[in-house]
Amino acid sequence: MIRSKNQDKYIQTGLDVGSNKICCAITEIDPNTNTVKLLGIGTSPATGIKKGSITHRDQLIDEMDNALQEAQVMANLTVQSLSLGISGDHIRGINTQGAIAIGGNNNSSVSAQKEITDSDVRNVLDLAKAISLPIDRDILHVLPQEFVIDTMDSIKDPVGLTGRRLEARVHLITVATTAATNLASCVEELGVSVDAMVYQGLASSIATLAEDEKNLGVVCVDIGATTTDIVIYFDGGIRHTSTISIGGASITNDIAVMLQVGIEEAEKIKKTYGSAKASMSSPELDFELPSNNGELKRKISEHELSRYVEARMVEILQLVMREVSRADIKEKLTYGMVITGGGSELKNLSGLAQETINMPVKIGMPNNISGAVDIASGPSYASAIGLSQWKNFDEDLNDFKPIESLKGTFDKVKNIIKEFF
Repeated sequence: MIRSKNQDKYIQTGLDVGSNKICCAITEIDPNTNTVKLLGIGTSPATGIKKGSITHRDQLIDEMDNALQEAQVMANLTVQSLSLGISGDHIRGINTQGAIAIGGNNNSSVSAQKEITDSDVRNVLDLAKAISLPIDRDILHVLPQEFVIDTMDSIKDPVGLTGRRLEARVHLITVATTAATNLASCVEELGVSVDAMVYQGLASSIATLAEDEKNLGVVCVDIGATTTDIVIYFDGGIRHTSTISIGGASITNDIAVMLQVGIEEAEKIKKTYGSAKASMSSPELDFELPSNNGELKRKISEHELSRYVEARMVEILQLVMREVSRADIKEKLTYGMVITGGGSELKNLSGLAQETINMPVKIGMPNNISGAVDIASGPSYASAIGLSQWKNFDEDLNDFKPIESLKGTFDKVKNIIKEFF
């Protein structure tokens, strides 16, 4: 993070590493107004990573470098550190809790009420995240949902309040340690340090959601090329996260197989002629398919093409709704679903989604942005811009240290237990 010439503002960088595109965003953040000025944006095709797993390390490093260099040239500055996005089907979310005696130590009276301090909050969060994990997994984020003081619940900030017992209810996001460490090492090869590693679905929600949406209930769905990230908010906190192994590339593959064209051509056809809702495309409008040497020219209607697109998109939406049902939120999600990411740019997607899931739907664009918005205001840039905003949030929410093991976490928890009990 670099301090801007305006001392109240900060320059921050986010790197979104997708299976189809790598995007780097450099922004100037004004924490007082929560506005974002886009200084530089850089993109590069991604061929060295699929579904969050690195397939060609050297290729990926070169592609990261291309995106980073393009953004630095546009912003006219050198990036020293950044927030790095991570996704993949190895991501897991779990709700858990922990509780402590407030200000507790061996000499204190259990019956006495004490004022809650920042230290108490840190201690209870450390206990909440002390869950048993396989040796190959680590905690990426500790996201508080609410605090409970004695019998008073739904407290968002307990510091300064008094009581005897403090409980934290949190959502943990865990990650495959190897996947996270390898991804971070690719960035560090470029001479850039990783300030924070952030779940890309969470980054997209930071860029696209308003506070009212988080409070009254919303599902943020980031449709990437090979994965779809799902983040469910209610009452201001994250209640459920999940990543499913399907995205826009599945639609492209369907088109390539059905029309017998290459992947690159299928992607162009999808973007130019495809509609998520087949009834919104005309059976009268044909377009010509590319022909190989000696082949007869072929035509297909936009309606016929869109039937393939719709079938796969309905499947994606149904899988998303399965995750919504797993969140076990009894109240209605007032704001329904916000769909973002490159896969959300498909024509007529919001109309299809509203019919399929029977709730309000909108396409999520990055909020409160100024600067170079003409080239990076679309939903495909939401994750990169959200990553650049991450350092505005409490750094305690980012728990993953690529070099450290979980041993440090459990040693800390043992010390807390000794202190209080």
